[in-house]
Amino acid sequence: MSKKPLKLLLIDQDPIFRLGLRVALSALPDIEVVSEAETDTTALQILAELAQQDPNQVNLVVLELGNGRSISSQQQGLQLCQQLKIQYPKLPVLLLSSVQEPGLLLAVQAAGVNGYCPKGTPIPELVAAMTEVVDGGFYWFPEQRSVETTSHPITPSPRLPLARVRKNWYLSGIGYIEASLAAVTAQLQTPGLPLIDRAVFAGQRRELLASRWLLTRLLVSPQERQEEETISATQKQPEIPVLSIATEPLLLQQQPTLAPLLSPRSLQSDLFSLCVTKLQSSLQNVTDVALEIDIFREDKKRELLYLTLQKLAQKLDELRVPQVTIDQLETLKDSILYDLWQAVITDFFGKFYRVQVSNQKIEVVNLLLQNYRVVQTEIFNKIPLVVELFSYLVFQADLHIDNTCYSAGSSEAKSQALIILENLLIQVANGVVQPLLNSLADVEEIKQNYYDRRLISTREIERFRNELSWKYRLNKYINEPKAIFESSYELFVLAPRGIAKTSLYAPRSQELAQLSGIPLLVTLTLEFRDAIAPRLKSLLSIVGSGIVFLLTKIVGRGLGLIGRGILQGIGSVSLTEKNFKRNSERPK
Repeated sequence: MSKKPLKLLLIDQDPIFRLGLRVALSALPDIEVVSEAETDTTALQILAELAQQDPNQVNLVVLELGNGRSISSQQQGLQLCQQLKIQYPKLPVLLLSSVQEPGLLLAVQAAGVNGYCPKGTPIPELVAAMTEVVDGGFYWFPEQRSVETTSHPITPSPRLPLARVRKNWYLSGIGYIEASLAAVTAQLQTPGLPLIDRAVFAGQRRELLASRWLLTRLLVSPQERQEEETISATQKQPEIPVLSIATEPLLLQQQPTLAPLLSPRSLQSDLFSLCVTKLQSSLQNVTDVALEIDIFREDKKRELLYLTLQKLAQKLDELRVPQVTIDQLETLKDSILYDLWQAVITDFFGKFYRVQVSNQKIEVVNLLLQNYRVVQTEIFNKIPLVVELFSYLVFQADLHIDNTCYSAGSSEAKSQALIILENLLIQVANGVVQPLLNSLADVEEIKQNYYDRRLISTREIERFRNELSWKYRLNKYINEPKAIFESSYELFVLAPRGIAKTSLYAPRSQELAQLSGIPLLVTLTLEFRDAIAPRLKSLLSIVGSGIVFLLTKIVGRGLGLIGRGILQGIGSVSLTEKNFKRNSERPK
Protein backbone atom coordinates (compact mmCIF):
# COMPACT_ATOMS: atom_id res chain seq x y z
CA MET A 1 0.00 0.00 0.00
CA SER A 2 1.18 3.55 -0.66
CA LYS A 3 2.51 5.53 2.26
CA LYS A 4 0.02 8.26 1.40
CA PRO A 5 -3.12 7.82 3.57
CA LEU A 6 -6.40 7.46 1.72
CA LYS A 7 -8.99 10.11 2.59
CA LEU A 8 -12.25 9.24 0.88
CA LEU A 9 -15.52 10.92 0.01
CA LEU A 10 -18.23 8.27 -0.66
CA ILE A 11 -21.08 9.21 -3.00
CA ASP A 12 -23.84 6.62 -3.26
CA GLN A 13 -27.63 6.74 -2.97
CA ASP A 14 -27.71 3.47 -1.04
CA PRO A 15 -27.14 4.19 2.68
CA ILE A 16 -26.73 0.50 3.50
CA PHE A 17 -23.94 0.11 0.95
CA ARG A 18 -22.22 3.25 2.27
CA LEU A 19 -22.42 1.93 5.81
CA GLY A 20 -21.06 -1.48 4.84
CA LEU A 21 -18.16 0.00 2.88
CA ARG A 22 -17.33 2.42 5.69
CA VAL A 23 -17.28 -0.39 8.26
CA ALA A 24 -15.12 -2.59 6.01
CA LEU A 25 -12.60 0.17 5.35
CA SER A 26 -12.48 1.37 8.95
CA ALA A 27 -10.67 -1.81 9.96
CA LEU A 28 -7.77 -1.03 7.60
CA PRO A 29 -4.88 1.31 8.47
CA ASP A 30 -4.23 4.54 6.56
CA ILE A 31 -7.80 4.68 5.21
CA GLU A 32 -10.28 7.29 6.40
CA VAL A 33 -13.79 7.93 5.12
CA VAL A 34 -13.89 11.68 5.63
CA SER A 35 -17.52 12.14 4.61
CA GLU A 36 -20.45 10.61 2.72
CA ALA A 37 -23.02 12.07 0.35
CA GLU A 38 -26.26 10.74 -1.06
CA THR A 39 -26.75 13.32 -3.83
CA ASP A 40 -24.47 15.21 -6.17
CA THR A 41 -25.49 18.59 -4.73
CA THR A 42 -24.55 17.47 -1.23
CA ALA A 43 -21.26 16.04 -2.50
CA LEU A 44 -20.28 19.28 -4.23
CA GLN A 45 -21.16 21.28 -1.14
CA ILE A 46 -19.08 18.99 1.07
CA LEU A 47 -16.11 19.27 -1.26
CA ALA A 48 -16.46 23.04 -1.38
CA GLU A 49 -16.54 23.31 2.41
CA LEU A 50 -13.59 20.95 2.84
CA ALA A 51 -11.60 22.84 0.19
CA GLN A 52 -12.02 26.02 2.21
CA GLN A 53 -10.80 24.39 5.41
CA ASP A 54 -7.99 22.26 3.96
CA PRO A 55 -7.67 21.27 0.25
CA ASN A 56 -5.95 18.01 1.28
CA GLN A 57 -8.74 16.69 3.49
CA VAL A 58 -10.00 14.51 0.62
CA ASN A 59 -7.69 12.87 -1.91
CA LEU A 60 -10.12 10.42 -3.55
CA VAL A 61 -13.79 10.44 -4.53
CA VAL A 62 -15.51 7.04 -4.72
CA LEU A 63 -18.89 7.24 -6.42
CA GLU A 64 -21.73 5.32 -8.02
CA LEU A 65 -23.56 6.45 -11.17
CA GLY A 66 -26.89 7.35 -9.58
CA ASN A 67 -28.73 4.28 -8.39
CA GLY A 68 -27.08 2.12 -11.08
CA ARG A 69 -30.40 1.22 -12.77
CA SER A 70 -32.21 4.34 -13.98
CA ILE A 71 -30.96 5.83 -17.26
CA SER A 72 -31.63 9.39 -16.08
CA SER A 73 -29.82 8.64 -12.84
CA GLN A 74 -26.83 7.29 -14.77
CA GLN A 75 -26.78 10.42 -16.93
CA GLN A 76 -26.88 12.50 -13.77
CA GLY A 77 -23.94 10.52 -12.38
CA LEU A 78 -21.99 11.04 -15.61
CA GLN A 79 -22.60 14.78 -15.34
CA LEU A 80 -21.33 14.68 -11.75
CA CYS A 81 -18.12 13.05 -12.98
CA GLN A 82 -17.69 15.82 -15.53
CA GLN A 83 -18.45 18.47 -12.92
CA LEU A 84 -15.90 17.03 -10.50
CA LYS A 85 -13.21 17.01 -13.15
CA ILE A 86 -14.01 20.60 -14.09
CA GLN A 87 -14.00 21.96 -10.55
CA TYR A 88 -11.31 19.69 -9.09
CA PRO A 89 -9.12 18.52 -12.00
CA LYS A 90 -6.40 17.19 -9.66
CA LEU A 91 -8.78 15.18 -7.47
CA PRO A 92 -8.86 11.50 -8.57
CA VAL A 93 -12.22 9.77 -9.00
CA LEU A 94 -12.87 6.02 -8.70
CA LEU A 95 -16.13 4.61 -10.03
CA LEU A 96 -17.44 1.85 -7.76
CA SER A 97 -20.59 0.85 -9.57
CA SER A 98 -22.91 -1.94 -10.60
CA VAL A 99 -22.92 -0.49 -14.13
CA GLN A 100 -21.23 -2.73 -16.68
CA GLU A 101 -22.49 -1.39 -20.04
CA PRO A 102 -19.41 -0.87 -22.26
CA GLY A 103 -20.70 2.33 -23.85
CA LEU A 104 -21.44 3.98 -20.54
CA LEU A 105 -18.08 2.91 -19.11
CA LEU A 106 -16.35 4.42 -22.14
CA ALA A 107 -18.22 7.67 -21.56
CA VAL A 108 -17.18 7.62 -17.90
CA GLN A 109 -13.57 6.99 -18.86
CA ALA A 110 -13.69 9.82 -21.38
CA ALA A 111 -15.09 12.12 -18.68
CA GLY A 112 -11.76 11.76 -16.87
CA VAL A 113 -12.59 9.14 -14.22
CA ASN A 114 -9.33 7.60 -13.06
CA GLY A 115 -10.50 4.10 -12.19
CA TYR A 116 -13.36 1.62 -12.15
CA CYS A 117 -14.28 -1.36 -10.00
CA PRO A 118 -17.62 -3.16 -10.03
CA LYS A 119 -19.54 -3.53 -6.80
CA GLY A 120 -18.61 -6.81 -5.16
CA THR A 121 -14.89 -6.36 -5.77
CA PRO A 122 -12.93 -7.90 -2.87
CA ILE A 123 -11.70 -5.33 -0.36
CA PRO A 124 -7.97 -6.02 -0.94
CA GLU A 125 -8.36 -5.49 -4.69
CA LEU A 126 -10.52 -2.40 -4.09
CA VAL A 127 -7.90 -0.92 -1.78
CA ALA A 128 -5.22 -1.65 -4.38
CA ALA A 129 -7.29 0.19 -7.00
CA MET A 130 -7.75 3.16 -4.66
CA THR A 131 -4.04 3.29 -3.95
CA GLU A 132 -3.17 3.14 -7.64
CA VAL A 133 -5.55 5.98 -8.45
CA VAL A 134 -4.42 8.19 -5.56
CA ASP A 135 -0.79 7.68 -6.60
CA GLY A 136 -1.62 9.21 -9.98
CA GLY A 137 -2.21 6.05 -12.00
CA PHE A 138 -5.23 4.47 -13.68
CA TYR A 139 -7.03 1.31 -12.63
CA TRP A 140 -9.68 -0.25 -14.79
CA PHE A 141 -11.18 -3.56 -13.70
CA PRO A 142 -9.43 -6.33 -15.71
CA GLU A 143 -12.62 -7.72 -17.19
CA GLN A 144 -13.42 -4.33 -18.66
CA ARG A 145 -10.09 -3.85 -20.41
CA SER A 146 -11.07 -6.31 -23.12
CA VAL A 147 -14.33 -4.44 -23.59
CA GLU A 148 -12.41 -1.21 -23.86
CA THR A 149 -10.02 -2.53 -26.48
CA THR A 150 -12.75 -4.06 -28.63
CA SER A 151 -15.29 -1.28 -28.31
CA HIS A 152 -12.96 1.68 -28.73
CA PRO A 153 -12.33 2.03 -32.48
CA ILE A 154 -8.87 3.59 -32.33
CA THR A 155 -7.43 2.39 -29.04
CA PRO A 156 -3.91 1.11 -29.78
CA SER A 157 -3.06 -2.52 -29.22
CA PRO A 158 -1.30 -3.36 -25.92
CA ARG A 159 1.65 -4.46 -28.06
CA LEU A 160 2.12 -0.85 -29.15
CA PRO A 161 3.39 0.87 -26.00
CA LEU A 162 4.23 4.12 -27.77
CA ALA A 163 0.67 4.40 -29.02
CA ARG A 164 -0.65 3.82 -25.50
CA VAL A 165 1.68 6.47 -24.12
CA ARG A 166 0.60 8.90 -26.84
CA LYS A 167 -3.04 8.25 -26.06
CA ASN A 168 -2.47 8.76 -22.34
CA TRP A 169 -0.66 12.01 -23.05
CA TYR A 170 -3.51 13.16 -25.21
CA LEU A 171 -6.26 12.26 -22.69
CA SER A 172 -4.33 13.90 -19.86
CA GLY A 173 -3.65 17.10 -21.82
CA ILE A 174 -7.10 17.37 -23.37
CA GLY A 175 -8.75 16.78 -20.00
CA TYR A 176 -6.84 19.68 -18.46
CA ILE A 177 -7.59 21.92 -21.44
CA GLU A 178 -11.30 21.06 -21.40
CA ALA A 179 -11.54 21.71 -17.66
CA SER A 180 -9.82 25.09 -18.03
CA LEU A 181 -11.95 25.93 -21.07
CA ALA A 182 -15.16 25.13 -19.22
CA ALA A 183 -14.09 27.29 -16.28
CA VAL A 184 -13.18 30.24 -18.51
CA THR A 185 -16.42 29.91 -20.51
CA ALA A 186 -18.42 29.90 -17.27
CA GLN A 187 -16.65 33.08 -16.19
CA LEU A 188 -17.48 34.76 -19.50
CA GLN A 189 -21.18 34.02 -18.95
CA THR A 190 -21.19 35.76 -15.56
CA PRO A 191 -23.54 38.77 -15.51
CA GLY A 192 -22.00 42.09 -14.57
CA LEU A 193 -18.44 41.04 -15.48
CA PRO A 194 -16.16 44.09 -15.86
CA LEU A 195 -14.99 44.86 -19.39
CA ILE A 196 -11.30 44.32 -18.57
CA ASP A 197 -11.98 40.91 -16.99
CA ARG A 198 -14.13 39.94 -19.98
CA ALA A 199 -11.29 40.81 -22.35
CA VAL A 200 -8.81 38.79 -20.29
CA PHE A 201 -11.09 35.72 -20.16
CA ALA A 202 -11.80 35.99 -23.90
CA GLY A 203 -8.06 35.96 -24.58
CA GLN A 204 -7.58 32.93 -22.34
CA ARG A 205 -10.39 31.13 -24.17
CA ARG A 206 -8.77 31.75 -27.56
CA GLU A 207 -5.45 30.43 -26.24
CA LEU A 208 -7.12 27.28 -24.88
CA LEU A 209 -8.94 26.63 -28.17
CA ALA A 210 -5.66 27.00 -30.05
CA SER A 211 -3.95 24.64 -27.58
CA ARG A 212 -6.69 22.04 -28.03
CA TRP A 213 -6.37 22.18 -31.83
CA LEU A 214 -2.58 21.92 -31.64
CA LEU A 215 -2.69 19.00 -29.20
CA THR A 216 -5.11 17.11 -31.43
CA ARG A 217 -2.89 17.69 -34.48
CA LEU A 218 0.25 16.55 -32.69
CA LEU A 219 -1.02 13.46 -30.84
CA VAL A 220 -3.78 12.15 -33.12
CA SER A 221 -2.39 10.74 -36.33
CA PRO A 222 -4.10 11.40 -39.70
CA GLN A 223 -4.74 7.65 -40.04
CA GLU A 224 -6.64 7.57 -36.75
CA ARG A 225 -8.70 10.58 -37.75
CA GLN A 226 -9.49 8.99 -41.12
CA GLU A 227 -10.49 5.71 -39.45
CA GLU A 228 -12.77 7.60 -37.08
CA GLU A 229 -14.45 9.43 -39.97
CA THR A 230 -14.98 6.12 -41.79
CA ILE A 231 -16.50 4.46 -38.73
CA SER A 232 -18.73 7.47 -38.07
CA ALA A 233 -20.02 7.32 -41.66
CA THR A 234 -20.75 3.58 -41.64
CA GLN A 235 -21.91 2.94 -38.09
CA LYS A 236 -24.63 5.19 -36.75
CA GLN A 237 -25.26 4.64 -33.05
CA PRO A 238 -27.58 7.36 -31.80
CA GLU A 239 -27.96 5.98 -28.27
CA ILE A 240 -24.28 5.41 -27.39
CA PRO A 241 -22.00 7.33 -29.78
CA VAL A 242 -18.59 5.91 -30.66
CA LEU A 243 -15.91 7.93 -28.91
CA SER A 244 -12.43 8.56 -30.19
CA ILE A 245 -9.57 10.45 -28.67
CA ALA A 246 -10.19 13.16 -31.23
CA THR A 247 -13.90 13.55 -30.51
CA GLU A 248 -14.30 12.64 -26.84
CA PRO A 249 -13.91 16.19 -25.50
CA LEU A 250 -16.29 17.58 -28.11
CA LEU A 251 -18.95 15.00 -27.33
CA LEU A 252 -18.56 15.58 -23.63
CA GLN A 253 -18.89 19.30 -24.12
CA GLN A 254 -22.03 18.95 -26.22
CA GLN A 255 -23.72 16.20 -24.20
CA PRO A 256 -25.17 18.34 -21.37
CA THR A 257 -26.77 20.78 -23.86
CA LEU A 258 -28.95 18.19 -25.61
CA ALA A 259 -32.42 18.68 -24.19
CA PRO A 260 -33.82 15.20 -25.02
CA LEU A 261 -31.04 13.46 -23.04
CA LEU A 262 -31.61 15.43 -19.83
CA SER A 263 -34.26 14.62 -17.27
CA PRO A 264 -35.65 17.33 -14.99
CA ARG A 265 -33.52 15.98 -12.14
CA SER A 266 -30.45 16.22 -14.37
CA LEU A 267 -31.31 19.82 -15.21
CA GLN A 268 -31.64 20.60 -11.53
CA SER A 269 -28.41 18.80 -10.64
CA ASP A 270 -26.45 20.61 -13.33
CA LEU A 271 -27.85 24.00 -12.35
CA PHE A 272 -27.34 23.48 -8.62
CA SER A 273 -23.77 22.32 -9.20
CA LEU A 274 -22.99 25.56 -11.00
CA CYS A 275 -24.58 27.50 -8.16
CA VAL A 276 -22.50 25.64 -5.56
CA THR A 277 -19.38 26.53 -7.53
CA LYS A 278 -20.27 30.21 -7.67
CA LEU A 279 -20.94 30.28 -3.94
CA GLN A 280 -17.19 29.76 -3.44
CA SER A 281 -16.51 33.25 -4.81
CA SER A 282 -16.71 36.45 -2.81
CA LEU A 283 -20.13 37.28 -1.35
CA GLN A 284 -19.44 40.97 -0.82
CA ASN A 285 -22.30 43.22 -1.92
CA VAL A 286 -20.92 45.34 -4.79
CA THR A 287 -24.25 46.97 -5.65
CA ASP A 288 -25.57 50.31 -4.40
CA VAL A 289 -28.49 48.56 -2.66
CA ALA A 290 -28.30 47.35 0.94
CA LEU A 291 -29.14 43.68 1.48
CA GLU A 292 -30.28 42.16 4.75
CA ILE A 293 -27.59 39.47 4.61
CA ASP A 294 -24.87 42.15 4.50
CA ILE A 295 -24.89 42.23 8.29
CA PHE A 296 -23.62 38.62 8.42
CA ARG A 297 -20.03 37.50 8.21
CA GLU A 298 -19.11 35.99 4.87
CA ASP A 299 -18.91 32.46 6.23
CA LYS A 300 -22.41 32.80 7.67
CA LYS A 301 -23.70 34.21 4.39
CA ARG A 302 -22.28 31.23 2.55
CA GLU A 303 -23.69 28.79 5.09
CA LEU A 304 -27.14 30.40 4.82
CA LEU A 305 -27.13 30.31 1.01
CA TYR A 306 -25.93 26.67 0.99
CA LEU A 307 -28.72 25.69 3.35
CA THR A 308 -31.29 27.54 1.25
CA LEU A 309 -30.11 25.66 -1.84
CA GLN A 310 -30.39 22.31 -0.02
CA LYS A 311 -33.88 23.02 1.25
CA LEU A 312 -34.98 24.21 -2.18
CA ALA A 313 -33.80 20.91 -3.68
CA GLN A 314 -35.94 19.07 -1.14
CA LYS A 315 -39.00 21.19 -1.93
CA LEU A 316 -38.56 20.58 -5.65
CA ASP A 317 -38.39 16.84 -5.02
CA GLU A 318 -41.70 17.08 -3.17
CA LEU A 319 -43.25 18.64 -6.27
CA ARG A 320 -42.31 15.64 -8.41
CA VAL A 321 -45.43 13.68 -7.61
CA PRO A 322 -48.11 12.68 -10.11
CA GLN A 323 -50.76 14.82 -8.40
CA VAL A 324 -48.95 18.13 -9.08
CA THR A 325 -49.26 19.67 -12.55
CA ILE A 326 -47.49 22.62 -14.08
CA ASP A 327 -50.71 24.67 -13.97
CA GLN A 328 -50.79 24.39 -10.17
CA LEU A 329 -47.41 25.98 -9.60
CA GLU A 330 -48.82 29.51 -9.60
CA THR A 331 -51.20 28.72 -6.75
CA LEU A 332 -48.57 26.68 -4.88
CA LYS A 333 -45.83 29.31 -5.13
CA ASP A 334 -46.62 31.12 -1.86
CA SER A 335 -46.91 27.85 0.04
CA ILE A 336 -43.60 26.60 -1.36
CA LEU A 337 -41.79 29.82 -0.44
CA TYR A 338 -43.25 29.77 3.06
CA ASP A 339 -42.22 26.13 3.62
CA LEU A 340 -38.75 26.90 2.27
CA TRP A 341 -38.39 29.98 4.49
CA GLN A 342 -39.59 28.08 7.56
CA ALA A 343 -37.25 25.13 6.93
CA VAL A 344 -34.22 27.39 6.41
CA ILE A 345 -34.88 29.40 9.59
CA THR A 346 -35.38 26.25 11.65
CA ASP A 347 -32.19 24.54 10.45
CA PHE A 348 -30.01 27.66 10.30
CA PHE A 349 -30.66 28.87 13.84
CA GLY A 350 -31.62 25.53 15.39
CA LYS A 351 -35.10 24.53 16.43
CA PHE A 352 -34.41 24.97 20.15
CA TYR A 353 -31.97 27.89 19.96
CA ARG A 354 -32.61 30.41 22.74
CA VAL A 355 -31.08 33.77 23.60
CA GLN A 356 -31.17 35.85 26.77
CA VAL A 357 -33.13 39.09 26.37
CA SER A 358 -33.50 41.11 29.57
CA ASN A 359 -34.57 38.54 32.16
CA GLN A 360 -36.09 35.90 29.93
CA LYS A 361 -35.03 33.24 27.46
CA ILE A 362 -36.57 33.65 24.02
CA GLU A 363 -36.88 30.88 21.43
CA VAL A 364 -35.42 32.45 18.32
CA VAL A 365 -37.15 30.29 15.71
CA ASN A 366 -40.64 30.72 17.14
CA LEU A 367 -40.18 34.48 17.33
CA LEU A 368 -38.87 34.79 13.77
CA LEU A 369 -41.62 32.63 12.27
CA GLN A 370 -44.23 35.09 13.54
CA ASN A 371 -43.01 37.75 11.08
CA TYR A 372 -43.82 35.97 7.82
CA ARG A 373 -46.45 38.48 6.64
CA VAL A 374 -43.95 41.32 6.70
CA VAL A 375 -41.34 39.19 4.90
CA GLN A 376 -43.89 38.13 2.31
CA THR A 377 -44.98 41.71 1.63
CA GLU A 378 -41.55 43.30 1.52
CA ILE A 379 -39.52 40.52 -0.13
CA PHE A 380 -41.23 37.33 -1.31
CA ASN A 381 -44.04 38.93 -3.30
CA LYS A 382 -41.41 40.83 -5.28
CA ILE A 383 -39.23 37.85 -6.27
CA PRO A 384 -39.69 37.52 -10.05
CA LEU A 385 -39.98 34.48 -12.31
CA VAL A 386 -40.30 31.91 -9.52
CA VAL A 387 -43.00 29.91 -11.31
CA GLU A 388 -40.95 29.90 -14.53
CA LEU A 389 -37.93 28.53 -12.64
CA PHE A 390 -39.96 25.79 -10.94
CA SER A 391 -41.55 24.82 -14.27
CA TYR A 392 -38.11 24.54 -15.83
CA LEU A 393 -36.63 22.44 -13.01
CA VAL A 394 -39.60 20.19 -12.22
CA PHE A 395 -41.33 19.76 -15.59
CA GLN A 396 -38.46 20.55 -18.00
CA ALA A 397 -40.51 23.38 -19.51
CA ASP A 398 -38.96 25.90 -21.86
CA LEU A 399 -38.01 29.26 -20.36
CA HIS A 400 -40.00 32.20 -21.75
CA ILE A 401 -38.14 35.19 -20.34
CA ASP A 402 -36.31 38.28 -21.54
CA ASN A 403 -38.56 38.33 -24.64
CA THR A 404 -37.05 35.01 -25.79
CA CYS A 405 -37.97 31.34 -25.60
CA TYR A 406 -35.05 29.22 -24.40
CA SER A 407 -35.25 25.48 -25.03
CA ALA A 408 -35.01 23.40 -21.85
CA GLY A 409 -31.56 21.88 -21.51
CA SER A 410 -29.83 24.41 -23.74
CA SER A 411 -26.88 26.36 -22.45
CA GLU A 412 -28.82 29.61 -22.87
CA ALA A 413 -31.72 28.31 -20.77
CA LYS A 414 -29.26 27.11 -18.12
CA SER A 415 -27.62 30.53 -17.99
CA GLN A 416 -30.95 32.35 -17.61
CA ALA A 417 -32.27 29.84 -15.06
CA LEU A 418 -29.06 30.24 -13.03
CA ILE A 419 -29.67 34.00 -12.81
CA ILE A 420 -33.22 33.43 -11.53
CA LEU A 421 -32.03 30.76 -9.07
CA GLU A 422 -29.29 32.97 -7.64
CA ASN A 423 -31.72 35.84 -7.14
CA LEU A 424 -34.19 33.48 -5.43
CA LEU A 425 -31.51 32.20 -3.03
CA ILE A 426 -30.36 35.70 -2.13
CA GLN A 427 -33.90 36.97 -1.57
CA VAL A 428 -34.93 33.98 0.56
CA ALA A 429 -31.77 34.52 2.64
CA ASN A 430 -32.76 38.19 3.00
CA GLY A 431 -36.17 37.01 4.19
CA VAL A 432 -34.50 34.86 6.86
CA VAL A 433 -32.42 37.77 8.19
CA GLN A 434 -35.11 40.48 8.09
CA PRO A 435 -37.17 39.32 11.11
CA LEU A 436 -33.94 38.88 13.04
CA LEU A 437 -33.09 42.54 12.43
CA ASN A 438 -36.61 43.58 13.40
CA SER A 439 -36.74 41.70 16.72
CA LEU A 440 -33.27 40.64 17.91
CA ALA A 441 -30.85 42.94 16.11
CA ASP A 442 -28.87 44.11 19.17
CA VAL A 443 -28.61 40.86 21.15
CA GLU A 444 -24.96 40.25 22.07
CA GLU A 445 -25.03 36.48 21.57
CA ILE A 446 -26.42 36.84 18.06
CA LYS A 447 -23.91 39.56 17.20
CA GLN A 448 -21.02 37.35 18.30
CA ASN A 449 -22.26 34.30 16.41
CA TYR A 450 -23.39 35.87 13.13
CA TYR A 451 -22.53 39.54 12.54
CA ASP A 452 -19.73 41.13 10.60
CA ARG A 453 -17.29 42.82 12.97
CA ARG A 454 -17.79 46.16 11.22
CA LEU A 455 -21.51 46.09 12.13
CA ILE A 456 -21.55 44.95 15.76
CA SER A 457 -21.84 48.34 17.49
CA THR A 458 -25.32 49.61 18.31
CA ARG A 459 -24.77 52.73 16.22
CA GLU A 460 -23.73 50.75 13.13
CA ILE A 461 -26.65 48.35 13.56
CA GLU A 462 -29.15 51.21 13.76
CA ARG A 463 -27.55 52.89 10.76
CA PHE A 464 -27.83 49.63 8.82
CA ARG A 465 -31.50 49.19 9.81
CA ASN A 466 -32.29 52.76 8.78
CA GLU A 467 -30.64 52.15 5.44
CA LEU A 468 -32.85 49.10 4.93
CA SER A 469 -35.94 51.11 5.91
CA TRP A 470 -35.12 53.73 3.29
CA LYS A 471 -34.55 50.95 0.78
CA TYR A 472 -38.07 49.60 1.37
CA ARG A 473 -39.55 53.09 0.91
CA LEU A 474 -37.57 53.82 -2.24
CA ASN A 475 -38.47 50.43 -3.70
CA LYS A 476 -42.15 50.91 -2.95
CA TYR A 477 -42.52 54.46 -4.25
CA ILE A 478 -39.76 54.93 -6.84
CA ASN A 479 -37.64 51.94 -7.88
CA GLU A 480 -40.45 49.40 -8.31
CA PRO A 481 -42.75 51.76 -10.29
CA LYS A 482 -39.77 52.70 -12.45
CA ALA A 483 -38.98 49.01 -13.12
CA ILE A 484 -42.64 48.35 -13.97
CA PHE A 485 -42.70 51.30 -16.37
CA GLU A 486 -39.44 50.11 -17.99
CA SER A 487 -40.81 46.51 -18.28
CA SER A 488 -37.90 44.95 -16.42
CA TYR A 489 -36.94 43.06 -13.28
CA GLU A 490 -33.88 43.81 -11.18
CA LEU A 491 -32.16 40.61 -9.99
CA PHE A 492 -29.20 39.93 -7.73
CA VAL A 493 -26.62 37.45 -9.03
CA LEU A 494 -23.40 35.82 -7.84
CA ALA A 495 -20.47 37.33 -9.74
CA PRO A 496 -16.73 36.67 -9.24
CA ARG A 497 -16.32 40.04 -7.49
CA GLY A 498 -19.36 39.54 -5.24
CA ILE A 499 -23.14 39.97 -5.30
CA ALA A 500 -23.97 42.07 -8.36
CA LYS A 501 -27.17 43.28 -10.01
CA THR A 502 -28.60 42.65 -13.46
CA SER A 503 -31.92 43.15 -15.22
CA LEU A 504 -34.26 41.12 -17.43
CA TYR A 505 -37.04 42.28 -19.70
CA ALA A 506 -40.56 41.29 -18.66
CA PRO A 507 -44.01 42.53 -19.80
CA ARG A 508 -45.60 44.26 -16.79
CA SER A 509 -48.53 46.12 -18.32
CA GLN A 510 -51.02 44.64 -15.83
CA GLU A 511 -48.98 45.88 -12.89
CA LEU A 512 -48.65 49.28 -14.55
CA ALA A 513 -52.43 49.56 -14.86
CA GLN A 514 -52.86 48.87 -11.14
CA LEU A 515 -50.52 51.63 -9.93
CA SER A 516 -52.00 54.53 -7.99
CA GLY A 517 -50.89 57.38 -5.77
CA ILE A 518 -47.17 58.17 -5.58
CA PRO A 519 -46.05 55.18 -7.71
CA LEU A 520 -48.40 56.31 -10.48
CA LEU A 521 -47.09 59.88 -10.15
CA VAL A 522 -43.53 58.56 -10.54
CA THR A 523 -44.41 56.82 -13.81
CA LEU A 524 -46.22 59.94 -15.08
CA THR A 525 -43.17 62.02 -14.20
CA LEU A 526 -40.95 59.63 -16.15
CA GLU A 527 -43.32 59.75 -19.09
CA PHE A 528 -43.43 63.55 -18.98
CA ARG A 529 -39.64 63.68 -18.82
CA ASP A 530 -39.36 61.31 -21.78
CA ALA A 531 -41.88 63.40 -23.73
CA ILE A 532 -40.31 66.80 -23.03
CA ALA A 533 -36.67 65.76 -22.97
CA PRO A 534 -36.10 65.71 -26.79
CA ARG A 535 -37.79 69.08 -27.24
CA LEU A 536 -36.04 70.56 -24.25
CA LYS A 537 -32.78 69.25 -25.62
CA SER A 538 -33.48 70.90 -28.99
CA LEU A 539 -34.42 74.16 -27.27
CA LEU A 540 -31.28 74.11 -25.17
CA SER A 541 -29.26 73.39 -28.31
CA ILE A 542 -30.76 76.44 -30.06
CA VAL A 543 -30.27 78.66 -27.00
CA GLY A 544 -26.72 77.40 -26.62
CA SER A 545 -25.96 78.11 -30.27
CA GLY A 546 -27.37 81.62 -29.86
CA ILE A 547 -25.29 82.27 -26.77
CA VAL A 548 -22.17 81.02 -28.55
CA PHE A 549 -22.93 83.28 -31.54
CA LEU A 550 -23.53 86.24 -29.25
CA LEU A 551 -20.33 85.69 -27.32
CA THR A 552 -18.11 85.01 -30.31
CA LYS A 553 -19.51 87.22 -33.05
CA ILE A 554 -20.78 90.26 -31.14
CA VAL A 555 -19.35 90.42 -27.65
CA GLY A 556 -16.08 88.84 -28.69
CA ARG A 557 -15.67 91.08 -31.71
CA GLY A 558 -16.59 94.15 -29.65
CA LEU A 559 -14.08 93.24 -26.99
CA GLY A 560 -11.51 92.72 -29.72
CA LEU A 561 -12.11 96.17 -31.16
CA ILE A 562 -11.95 97.76 -27.74
CA GLY A 563 -8.71 95.98 -26.98
CA ARG A 564 -7.30 97.00 -30.32
CA GLY A 565 -8.21 100.63 -29.67
CA ILE A 566 -6.62 100.53 -26.26
CA LEU A 567 -3.41 99.07 -27.65
CA GLN A 568 -3.32 101.65 -30.45
CA GLY A 569 -3.93 104.45 -27.96
CA ILE A 570 -1.13 103.24 -25.74
CA GLY A 571 1.17 103.04 -28.76
CA SER A 572 0.27 106.60 -29.87
CA VAL A 573 0.88 108.05 -26.39
CA SER A 574 4.26 106.34 -26.17
CA LEU A 575 5.30 107.71 -29.57
CA THR A 576 4.19 111.25 -28.67
CA GLU A 577 6.13 111.18 -25.38
CA LYS A 578 9.22 109.93 -27.19
CA ASN A 579 9.06 112.72 -29.78
CA PHE A 580 8.48 115.34 -27.12
CA LYS A 581 11.47 114.12 -25.13
CA ARG A 582 13.66 114.16 -28.23
CA ASN A 583 12.63 117.73 -29.10
CA SER A 584 13.26 118.94 -25.56
CA GLU A 585 16.81 117.63 -25.59
CA ARG A 586 17.85 119.58 -28.71
CA PRO A 587 20.13 122.63 -28.01
CA LYS A 588 18.49 125.95 -28.61
